[in-house]
Order: sequence, then C-alpha cells, then structure tokens
Amino acid sequence: MALALETIRERVGQRKQWYHTLELAPGVITPGWFDLRTVAPQVLPVSLAGKRCLDVGTFDGFWAFEMEKRGASEVVAVDIVDPRAWDWPITAGDELVQILEDRKQGGAGFPIAAEAFDSKVTYKECSVYDLDEAEVGRFDFVFMGSLLLHLRDPIRALECLRGVCASDGIVCTMDAIDPTMSVLFPRRAMATFDGDGRPWWWMPNIAAYARMVKAAGLEPIGRPTPVRLPRGGGHPIVKPSRKVLMNREGRRLLAATRKGDPQAWIHSRPVAI
Repeated sequence: MALALETIRERVGQRKQWYHTLELAPGVITPGWFDLRTVAPQVLPVSLAGKRCLDVGTFDGFWAFEMEKRGASEVVAVDIVDPRAWDWPITAGDELVQILEDRKQGGAGFPIAAEAFDSKVTYKECSVYDLDEAEVGRFDFVFMGSLLLHLRDPIRALECLRGVCASDGIVCTMDAIDPTMSVLFPRRAMATFDGDGRPWWWMPNIAAYARMVKAAGLEPIGRPTPVRLPRGGGHPIVKPSRKVLMNREGRRLLAATRKGDPQAWIHSRPVAI
C-alpha cells in the first residue's frame, strides 16, 4: 500500500542527503544531488514492457523506478551499502570515508522511495564485480550509471554486466567523460587518472569510453552520446572566486554547477564468443 502524503513528506525531511531527485508524490520532491528527470527519456527506451531489467549502483533507485514505470516485468536493483567496501585507494583517509558514509546513510533513501511508489523493485546488496548469472539470472536490459568512474577495474565491471545480459539484450551505461580530451582527441582513446585518496579513478574521453565497452565484449550501438547531468537542489553550489578559478578541479566544479556534470551514455549488445 502506498504511503500517505504527509508520511512521505515527513520521511523525506528526516533524511539528511539524497543523491537522486525523486518526485515521490505530487509536490514532494527529494533534494537530490542530481536531477535526472530530463535525462532519463534520452537514455532509456520509451517502453520496457515485458523486459527483465537490472539497475547496478542504484543508490536512491531513480533508474530502477524509471524502468519499472516503463513497464518492466521485473526490476532488480543492486548496490553496496557500506562505502568501506568501495574501490578506495590505499591512501584514502577515514574522514572522507565517513563523509561518503554519511551521504549514503546505509542506502536509506531506496526503501523510502520504494514504499512511496508502492514499488515491486527487488533490492539486493551486491557489488558489480560479484554479479553472477547463477545468483541473479539474465536480464533483457542492464543499466549502470555513474559508477565506472569510481571503479578500479572498469573493464572487469563491464564484463560482469555482459555476463548477466541476455544474448539478445541491451547493456546501457552512462558515465563521466573528460569533455576537453573528447574535443582535443576525438578519435584517440585517452583517459585521465585520479586515484588520489578517493574512489575516483578513470575518466575517459568519448573515444576511450567506446573502446572500454568493446574491450569488455560488448558491441556499441552507435557512438556514445554526450549528456549533462543537471545538479539537484541538494548539491553544494560552487561560486566563482580566485581560489576556484586558479584550480583546475575548481574550474571543473564551477562548470558542472552551471552546466551539469559531463557524461555520455551508450547502448551495446553482448558479442557472441
């Protein structure tokens, strides 16, 4: 049974941070870090009727619920609740781990949203690396968004998606790209590397993103499509200042605040081997 409007409003207010902007009821919108409501129609098929779907790295569940709204016969959403199990560099400090743990809050946003939507999405605590056909079966449509950036081994993760996708199914990924290198090197596969104390690893240009998908045994359906992820009401606002403008990361964050985070999405199919 769906929750009463006042109960939904109360539960939204009790949570300190939301990652996804979700309209859980008329006029009740979560203050997410990102508002993907205008992005979903670009990335997901209009209809997923009769399809078995998987959302990897679900967080508050935006993509899982969007797939359910599009008529999926079954949606499974997986994520790692404990940030300590993420791909952290060995140099990571406890302070940053705690900050991200406070943001994740044990995955508390998902059950609130699921109950508000009266959703039948199945939630499983599972790493993308541990996806196993024997455990979860195969899916007609597999989605993973904004996760490759945070993985030490993105190719292995893509291979795991391929391993649970039906032979005639579609894998859809959407992830961070380096827009400058995409312009400067439109055909050469290149990536910038972070790995400095936080779970931010590889940021490819568009050519490298397509190459990563191919390397995992997936055949892209067209080229990756650039998209900007709009900031939601809960995202910290970066304002111009001398310190921000003199720092490359500051300039990146300022541009993202104004335009949205640069990402690209691509649909692909498993290659028969």
